Amino acid sequence: MSDICHLDSDWFVNALATFLIIALVLSYAPQHVRIIQMGSSEGFSPWFLLLGSTSSTAGMLNMITLSWPTIQCCSDVSVGRCLELTAGVIQVTLQWFLFVAILVLYMIYYPARLKYVDIDIPAHGTLPPQHVKTKLLSDDWRLSVNVSWAVAIHLVVNAFITFFLLFTRIPGPGGEVPPQISMWATVLGVSSALLAGIQYAPQLSRTYRTKLVGALSIPMMIIQSPGAAIMSISIALRPGINWTSWAMYAVSGIMQAALLAMCIAWKLRQRRLKIDDFGYPLDSSSSTPLTDDVDTVVGEVSDIQVGDVPYDSEAEDVREDVPLLPKPGRSGRNSRFFGWLRL
Repeated sequence: MSDICHLDSDWFVNALATFLIIALVLSYAPQHVRIIQMGSSEGFSPWFLLLGSTSSTAGMLNMITLSWPTIQCCSDVSVGRCLELTAGVIQVTLQWFLFVAILVLYMIYYPARLKYVDIDIPAHGTLPPQHVKTKLLSDDWRLSVNVSWAVAIHLVVNAFITFFLLFTRIPGPGGEVPPQISMWATVLGVSSALLAGIQYAPQLSRTYRTKLVGALSIPMMIIQSPGAAIMSISIALRPGINWTSWAMYAVSGIMQAALLAMCIAWKLRQRRLKIDDFGYPLDSSSSTPLTDDVDTVVGEVSDIQVGDVPYDSEAEDVREDVPLLPKPGRSGRNSRFFGWLRL
């Protein structure tokens, strides 16, 4: 441990780590602010948030496991030296916190009108159908609540196993890492990379289907896509780290670049059609979706998500300017912070 604790300072690695810590906060801030300002989190895929949160959790615990001898140096060195030695752990922990914050904001600002199923009851004659609100939970909201619990349980279980192994570890005669801890770190790293590899698939599918940017933040992705490569290099340069710690960030950067390209394409399409990120005309103050030319199925929870309008790319008679996402409301600002914990 003494060799690790008294390694010579590397100004390049330290400068890179400091830059990445600041860049992480600045890159996630646009997404957090966008959700809060719009009062809506519509446009996110719950599966994307589930995979991203569990992937970042596994990556954080992998980094803590492999850096544990370095973390223990903090009891023998100054605060400044401690921060220098644990900069890699601080990076991945901050990245985990900032991503999970998106999930928390997603639940808090989930549009209240989309939490329950609305049913259109046919009327007699030429009268329009009656729009009836029910107490039946929509599939998308139920899935979102289950995702939140899954993320919390995954964090608790994996953190318990990690710290149990770390606090009960018995180093080998030469100070080498015990095999069970090395194996657990590999499990965490590989699972983190695999989850990151499929993390963006649900979001790419959802964004492609709606052909709208929604609540996604393009500035965040512009910063993070190249930043993922820099973060991978920064983590790889830390002492005692192997490929399982940085693979997740390299994979995430590639997938996020694909999502960024798609969002830019839809942004240009929205500008051409003169609609906003939720599909509403920019020159109209109406809060009612334009669904005259679209057959909307309401109330069939298992077949379609409430609030989504089915889109058929092969149907030439469907207007391109029909909004596919509900216009964000401001009612989410008044949501109770822990109200989403209840089904």
